[in-house]
Amino acid sequence: MQKLMPPEPAGPLVAVLIYDGLCTFEFGQAYELFGLPRPEFGANWYRYQTVAIEDGPILAAGGLEIKAEQQLNALELADIIIIPGWRGIETPVPKDLTEALQQAHKRGARLASICSGAFVLAEAGLLNGRVATTHWRYADALQARFPAINVKEDRLYSETDRVFTSAGSAAGLDLALHIIRQDYGSKVANTVAKRLVAPPLREGTQTQYAEQPVPDQRESKRFAALFEKLEKNRAYTMSVPEMAQLMGMSQRTFIRKFSKVTGLAPAEWRRSRQLETAKHLLETEETLDMENLSHLSGFGSAATLRHHFRSKYGTTPTAYRRQFQMR
Repeated sequence: MQKLMPPEPAGPLVAVLIYDGLCTFEFGQAYELFGLPRPEFGANWYRYQTVAIEDGPILAAGGLEIKAEQQLNALELADIIIIPGWRGIETPVPKDLTEALQQAHKRGARLASICSGAFVLAEAGLLNGRVATTHWRYADALQARFPAINVKEDRLYSETDRVFTSAGSAAGLDLALHIIRQDYGSKVANTVAKRLVAPPLREGTQTQYAEQPVPDQRESKRFAALFEKLEKNRAYTMSVPEMAQLMGMSQRTFIRKFSKVTGLAPAEWRRSRQLETAKHLLETEETLDMENLSHLSGFGSAATLRHHFRSKYGTTPTAYRRQFQMR
């Protein structure tokens, strides 16, 4: 009896750029997240192809030679374009590449960069007036060379108007899971994360990974009880003075030690968790009105939720819910 082959995927077409000097770790992430066959998700999973931005041979970092499936004109059909790093932040970006990216975005494609790939999007002018991030080591250089960009060096990834950027190399996983979550929902994104043995949603910012003193392991253990208590109350409404009292510390000492452990000030950490709770409710509770949703996620009112949600994500909770449900 002939074995039935799984159907070919028919979902969004993901084009991953390859170039001489290709960053292999970032490229591997793009394939693992978007190119690896996943028949358990049916025929609507991503289609995948590699696109060379120049004539071969393509020599990747680590001594690998890669042959592309397509050339630059294939970007005309791509739904998502991934830029897996760049060969040097001072290295010029070919004009035909920037023009192809501009045209792709103009017709509605999504563009995403990993780590130093943000410099390619910047050269194309696609980050002007938008929030963007890159590796913390390159953030100052990106801001200095492209002052029209609103560089946020503390973010793991950013999204504005179908343009995505991610921080250091590993943050490419966070960004890819974010895109999968938009397209297929939290359940599918969580399943992919489990296959990778990776957190489905990493908290904090890349500030915690920048060069700074490593927090004492004993302090991390001391804070474990606090985090456990906060997790039980998904609204994260405990105030900073209440948290400091629970830890038996003065507010000043608590804030300093908390920031070392998490990479964020207590109020910032609490707000980020409230926003993530709100996102989860927007994705899963379709009939929950905004006032109740805002209270469940720790905000005093729908107006307060809208203010912080727009400030963080560049959109409103209602628009986010609508966009998520459409995808």
